[in-house]
Amino acid sequence: MNSSEQKLNFAIKGSRFYQIFFEWQELVAQSLIVVIFVLAFFFRIFTVNGSSMRDTLYNGDKVVIRRWDYTPKNGDIVVIKTLPSPLITFPIIKRIIATEGQSLSINVEENSVIVDGIKLDESYIKEPMRVIGDAELPNVVPKGNFVAFGDNRNGSTDSRFKEVGLIPKDYIIGKAEFIYFPFYRIKSLSLK
Repeated sequence: MNSSEQKLNFAIKGSRFYQIFFEWQELVAQSLIVVIFVLAFFFRIFTVNGSSMRDTLYNGDKVVIRRWDYTPKNGDIVVIKTLPSPLITFPIIKRIIATEGQSLSINVEENSVIVDGIKLDESYIKEPMRVIGDAELPNVVPKGNFVAFGDNRNGSTDSRFKEVGLIPKDYIIGKAEFIYFPFYRIKSLSLK
């Protein structure tokens, strides 16, 4: 093989390498665009800040939030955007306790929350509730509003307090579907 054949052979091999390289680069760029689109419109990533949802969620846990086609339901863990309160300056994560039109009462002596006359089975709470809060929650949740508590009832600023109170539907960013980090805590957040 003479030197011109070697150069031609090298050029062909080099062009194949660049063709494959650019095809992969194009595939990665298209994949990133799809991921960004999906995260922007359908899902969102959220980092838990604080201990109000212990032992379900811990400070620093990273969760995936479903935003698209979501209507809050009792028991769902939701992320709530920053409320118009000087004390709540960042989004918070809580569990929906009651939805619009439901009756609600709290019995601290019996450590119970009653929704529509039925005592909730709250095996997820950290410890018996001793803190009732300073908000005056209505007996029936008004249309377009929700009541949300933290699972760590004695260490959570939630609907029981004036700083949070009733949660308007427009303030709910979406439902926390699962923990994705840290890896040893990966799990679904849906109630069984």
